[in-house]
Amino acid sequence: MEDYTNDPVVACANILCVGLGWFPKTPGGLDRYVYELTHQLAASQDRVELCGVGLPETQSNSGVKLTNLAEPEQRLWERFWLIRSNFGQRKYAKPDAINLHFALYSFPLLQVLPRGVPVTFSFHGPWALESKQEGSGKLSVFLKQWMEQRVYRRCDRFIVLSKAFGDILHQEYQVPWSKIHVIPGGVDLSRFQINRSRPEARRQIDWPENRPILFTARRLVHRVGLDKLLIAIAMIKPQIPDIWLAIAGKGPLKAVLEQQATDLGLNDNVKFLGFLPDDQLPIAYQAADLSVMPSQSLEGFGLSVLESLACGTPALCTPVGGMPEILEPFSPNLIAASCEVTAIAERLEELLTGKVPMPSREACEEYAAKNFDWQTIAQKVRKVLLA
Repeated sequence: MEDYTNDPVVACANILCVGLGWFPKTPGGLDRYVYELTHQLAASQDRVELCGVGLPETQSNSGVKLTNLAEPEQRLWERFWLIRSNFGQRKYAKPDAINLHFALYSFPLLQVLPRGVPVTFSFHGPWALESKQEGSGKLSVFLKQWMEQRVYRRCDRFIVLSKAFGDILHQEYQVPWSKIHVIPGGVDLSRFQINRSRPEARRQIDWPENRPILFTARRLVHRVGLDKLLIAIAMIKPQIPDIWLAIAGKGPLKAVLEQQATDLGLNDNVKFLGFLPDDQLPIAYQAADLSVMPSQSLEGFGLSVLESLACGTPALCTPVGGMPEILEPFSPNLIAASCEVTAIAERLEELLTGKVPMPSREACEEYAAKNFDWQTIAQKVRKVLLA
């Protein structure tokens, strides 16, 4: 990994980003990351343009120039043609740096990106491997991996949010470590560090006031491990009968998980919230005693862990991907011994009964603010983009 920290960087740059959709309209982790990064770069006086699919036609007040290339409802071949065509019709000054974030929408642009400009790919996850784990067919997985390889060969350098995903980028896609830069994600402290007590938060979203509450915000898919979390709750229910788990998110496994909760006798212990509006997310974190990330694979960073800490709520994770890289320097007790149900249940019980101490609200907030403030993270990203 090269170190660009001492390189001179232009005071005001033209930075072109190619993302996916628009946060909060599409509330995924990638879109949130791109939204925060582009806004932070624009706030530091850079001229930032974001190209994507399904972006608003009206410009925001943030200083980020939005260029909508296509609509997500269009057929894939139409999207590809429009992405390339509309990108070519833009009339803007040549950028000083290009930052790509998603292989699918970067692929149609490979031949029309301006030459002589450094291209950095922000690797948010192995698209093909994630699809394979969620049951996609062999042809779909093959095409996604082929597309990823083509895009990555066009890039000069890469940013990953954790060493764990750097390892995947290196091993699965043969990207040399000399091109890979590990920069964690950030958190908007102004949004998550609101001075609200736990009882106040619970009253605000109508949650039980006198029960130990767990919270998790997850897409309801296989790799996030919610099925294992439900079994773990059932295992510790005899010791903690009033335990209450709130699950925010939507996805293809919603009905399956709801039925599992019923079969385990957890109807009074588990609440499926569905999609949680973005403005309620900090309230939910602050209303909980502990947030939980029971991921089983391919968790590149674990933004929910960071958001929970910023709200002052400890977060328990499995030893998967980049999540331990967040928590190990802070509180190793918040990392389960393994991904298995028994390990998750054991650590949950230890934390909720006080056998293992949890960090204080103040300690969580201070750690997040010191190490993951978006203003600082964005400047680290900027140095790599412009190096």
